[in-house]
Amino acid sequence: MGIYLNPGNEQFAVSVNSELYVDKTELIKYTNSRIGKDRPLICSSRPRRFGKTMAVTMLAAYYSRGCRSENLFAGLKISQNEFFTVHLNKYNVIFLDIQWMYGNALEEMKRNSDVKVVSYIQEQVIAELKTEYSECVQDTDVSLPSVLAKINAVTKEQFIIIIDEWDCLFREDKNNEKLQKEYINLLRGLFKGTPSGAFLKLAYITGILPIKKYGTQSALNNFREHTMVSARQMAEYVGFTETEVKTLCKEHDMPFKEMQRWYDGYYFDRIGHIYSPNSVVEALDSREFGNYWSGTETYESLMTYIAMDFKGLRQLIVDMLGGSRCSIDVESFQNDITSFHSADDVITLLIHMGYLAYDHKTKKVFIPNEEVRGVFLRAVKNDGWDDVMKAIHASEALLKATLSMDERAVAQMIQEVHMQNSSSLVYNNEISLSSVIALAYYSACKDYTLIREMPTGSGFADMVFLPKRASLNPAFVLELKWDKTAEGAISQIKSKKYVSALKEYKGNILLVGINYEKKSRKHQCRIEKYEV
Repeated sequence: MGIYLNPGNEQFAVSVNSELYVDKTELIKYTNSRIGKDRPLICSSRPRRFGKTMAVTMLAAYYSRGCRSENLFAGLKISQNEFFTVHLNKYNVIFLDIQWMYGNALEEMKRNSDVKVVSYIQEQVIAELKTEYSECVQDTDVSLPSVLAKINAVTKEQFIIIIDEWDCLFREDKNNEKLQKEYINLLRGLFKGTPSGAFLKLAYITGILPIKKYGTQSALNNFREHTMVSARQMAEYVGFTETEVKTLCKEHDMPFKEMQRWYDGYYFDRIGHIYSPNSVVEALDSREFGNYWSGTETYESLMTYIAMDFKGLRQLIVDMLGGSRCSIDVESFQNDITSFHSADDVITLLIHMGYLAYDHKTKKVFIPNEEVRGVFLRAVKNDGWDDVMKAIHASEALLKATLSMDERAVAQMIQEVHMQNSSSLVYNNEISLSSVIALAYYSACKDYTLIREMPTGSGFADMVFLPKRASLNPAFVLELKWDKTAEGAISQIKSKKYVSALKEYKGNILLVGINYEKKSRKHQCRIEKYEV
C-alpha cells in the first residue's frame, strides 16, 4: 500500500462513518460497466463542494489491491449488485491528487529551482512503482507512461488510474502555457491510444473544468465527459437528489422548503433537481440556513469574470439577478479560464464553477438559488454596478409602496430601475421588462416566494408573490402589459381567474397591473385589493 500506488481505504471510511453520509456507491455500477470496454475513460467535472473527492476516494477504496473493503461497503447500495465482488479490491490503482502534488512540487522548487512540476509528479509515482516492480523499473526511468508500458509488457498487469483535481494546473497556473502543454502531453501518454491501451484498465478523472480544447478538438477526445452542462449517466452522482435531501431533512428535523429555497436550482433531465452537497451538509450540521459559499476567493473570482468587457455580459447578469433564464451558446467555450471570446464563454465557465445553472433542454442559464444569489450580490457591490445596487437597495421601498397601494410611487420606481438597468438594445423588450421588475422587487425574496409564469385558471400569471409562513404580508399577483393599460392588466387577472391558483392561500391578496408604453417610455400602475 502506497500514497499513489494501491492506496488504502481510510479516507473513504471516514466519510462512510460520518453522521451525514449519503450513499452514492451506485456510481461504481457505471465505472464497472466501462471495464473491458472500448474507451474505458471517464471525466466527471463539477464545481467545488460537489463531492468530487468523495467519489474518487470511494473508487480507490473499491478497486485498490492495497486494502480490503468488503466490510466497509457492506450495507451500502453497491453491495447488493450482482457484480459487487467481481471487481472489489482486484486492481492496481494509481491515485493522483494533482492539487496536493502541485503544492508539494512548489515546496520542492523553493529548495531546488531545478524541480519541474510535471517531472516531479512522474518521479513520485515511479518511485513507488520501482519498489513494487523492481525488475521492470530502472533508476533512469523518467516517463510514467513508459514505465507503465514496460510493467505491462513484462507482467501483463493493468492499472486503474484515478485523478482528482485533474485541471488544477489550468486553474492555479493559468498563464503558464509551457507547464500546461507538458501536463497535457503526460495525460496523452497515459490515456491516448497504444501503448496506453495495453496497461490501462480504467481511468476516472475529476475536476472543475471539462477537458481542455485546442481549436475545435479536445486534447483527450477519447474520454466520456460528464459536465454541469451535460451530466448524462453521472447526473445522479453530481450532487444530492431531491429525494436524498428530503430524507436528510426528515431525519434531522429541518424544514425542506427552506432547504429548497437556499440550495436547490441545479437540474438535469435524467434525475431532476440537484442540491449542493456541501451546503446541505453544513446547514444540517449547524442547524442554520445561510451562505456556505462565502469567502474572499469565492466572490472575488466571480467579480473578476462578471466585470469582463464583453458585449451583452452585463445585461445577462442583470437579467439573471432579476430572475430571468437567458439563452446562451455553451459550445464555443475552450474549457480553460483564459480563452474567452464572448459573453457566452464567460457565462459557460460560471456554469462549470457552479455560480450558474443550465437547463440542457431549453439551453438557458440562470442563478440557481438563494445561496448563490447572495454571492452575486456581494460581487456586484464592486465599482461599475452602482445602478444595480441602487435598484436592489430601493427594492424595499418599492415593496412598501406596493403593499400600501401607492400606484404613482410604484410606477415611478419601476421606471427608474428599468431605465438604469436595461441597455438601449433591449430596453423595449418584454423579457427585459420582466427581469427588471423582478430585480426591482429583489428584497421581497426575504418575505415572499416569487413564482414566474404560474399556471392558473386559464393561463399563466406573469408573477405571483406568495408570502412565506412567517410573513404577515398579503400575497400579490402582478401582470405586465406592453402598450396597453394597467387597468387592462387588472382585468386580465380577473377574467382569467389567476387568483384561483392561490386557493390554498387564506390571507389577503393584491392585484397589481403594470403597463409600459413604448413610445413615451412611461410606466403606469394600478393596484386593487382582491375581493372574494
